[in-house]
Amino acid sequence: MDITINASFLPHTDPEVSLAFYRDVLGFEVRGDVGYNGMRWITVGPVGQPDTSVVLEPPVADPGVTDEERQTITEMMAKGTYAFLNLAAPDVDATFERLVASGAEVVQEPIDQPYGVRDCAFRDPAGNLLRIKGLN
Repeated sequence: MDITINASFLPHTDPEVSLAFYRDVLGFEVRGDVGYNGMRWITVGPVGQPDTSVVLEPPVADPGVTDEERQTITEMMAKGTYAFLNLAAPDVDATFERLVASGAEVVQEPIDQPYGVRDCAFRDPAGNLLRIKGLN
């Protein structure tokens, strides 16, 4: 089988703030920006990796989600327990410093994990957890 990951979805609470974070802080390129009924889906991805994208989506866009489920999603996003994304960078320490300088919310400073990676963690503006492991 020849299967690749094309896109992952993360919720956003403010499309402009999320766009600025993923584009200006993480350095992702914008690949699409679609609005419908007052909602926006913004597709971003790492430069040089056109086949891998993250779609920043409104968390309440699914018409099958009940009001109670929407409330639960909102509460989980506020706590940072709803969605997460694992990323990698050549130098996790330099990436950490750049993110700290941008004002990103630190969850974990770079640390050598017992399972063999060095990583750190942040929250994006919507509360999504971003873990970044080093490639060095």
